[in-house]
Amino acid sequence: MNSMSSVSLADLDLFEGGAPWKVFEDLRKNSPIHWNEEEAPNSGFYSVTRYHDIVKVLRDPETFTSERFTNLEEVDAEQEEARRSLLETDGSRHRALRRLLQGEFTPQAVARYATFLRGLTATTLDNAFAKGSFDFVEEVASDFPINVLVRLLDVPQEDAGQLIDWGNRMIGFDDPEHADVLINDPESEKYRLVPFRSPAALEVFAYGDELARQRKGKDGTDLVSVLVNSPMSDGIELSERDFHTNFLLLVVAGNETTRHTITHTMNNLINNPDQLALLQDRPDLIPWAVEEFLRYASPVYHFRRTATKDVDFNGVLIKKGQKIVPWFASGNRDDSVFENPNKFDVTRNPNEHMAFGRGGPHMCLGNALARIELRVMFEDLVNRVDKVERIGEVDFLRSNFVHGIKRMPVKVSLR
Repeated sequence: MNSMSSVSLADLDLFEGGAPWKVFEDLRKNSPIHWNEEEAPNSGFYSVTRYHDIVKVLRDPETFTSERFTNLEEVDAEQEEARRSLLETDGSRHRALRRLLQGEFTPQAVARYATFLRGLTATTLDNAFAKGSFDFVEEVASDFPINVLVRLLDVPQEDAGQLIDWGNRMIGFDDPEHADVLINDPESEKYRLVPFRSPAALEVFAYGDELARQRKGKDGTDLVSVLVNSPMSDGIELSERDFHTNFLLLVVAGNETTRHTITHTMNNLINNPDQLALLQDRPDLIPWAVEEFLRYASPVYHFRRTATKDVDFNGVLIKKGQKIVPWFASGNRDDSVFENPNKFDVTRNPNEHMAFGRGGPHMCLGNALARIELRVMFEDLVNRVDKVERIGEVDFLRSNFVHGIKRMPVKVSLR
């Protein structure tokens, strides 16, 4: 146990080359509920790295709340009030906000996009493959989900690049290449009341406000129209803050995670040519293989919770107000649930991964959309490529929140 005591998942150096799988494994084995020291002003947190423990936390929002926020940054009441979105809400208000949006994200609703997605994928791959050698992130993985978002928000195609840029600048809050102001920089104080302490959030708010102004009181079916025109089921009107933070959530969540999953999956297929060959022989496996794509990519490392009372969790006393952080990426490699968890196996069945969470009220709202995006992308891609090879280093995002890839240069030869 003691050998692990100096390990802290707050240490970004651990994540420099992608996920620290070995550290997760050691924690699961030796210190499954582990105290992680953090630099001030943060006060440290308990990490939860075993699958079944993570499920226990996610399914008990009364004890482990999201209301005190879901990143490691500790926020005061004023910041909570200013920055709260669907993610940081529990109980009846959470249900009402979720209900407002979930109709657009059911499996039936997203199935309507299948034809559009096939056309979009074909265009994206045509343009990339014509180059022969290219950065997979820029040409394929970012191009595709952002154009889905453009469609969901019903905004002009030429805004796609701006939406990507905003997402990078906000999610990359720990990465000097992406962040305008690093989240732990004293200069970030002036942005303490906006999400991720990012000036990009203010630009997103202004962009959303203009869309809302144009669509208020009209009969559009896009997500902005749904937000501004639908009645709330709990009778409490959507405030300006609610619109801002949830619009921002749609911009970030709908793009970043799918993009990284597509890139990781390409990387994993390059590393496991037998699995690529299997999918080329048996394209009917792809809808199911998507679950392994998700498990193995684990695009979001964690979402934090906070204890609402003193609680004995597997023999560890967690005090009221302490942070407890489920690490989904670790749960996805837990050998008590997944046989040979470090093997990328597209036929793995069952595959009850936690890339979208696992049960509990905060299960990822966009999971059906992400699944259809991944399925359509790889049905087309594996059918066309003969060989894909990396021609440079994989450049990972410096982050312990999002398991991201910034660049991955590849060379593709076609069948």
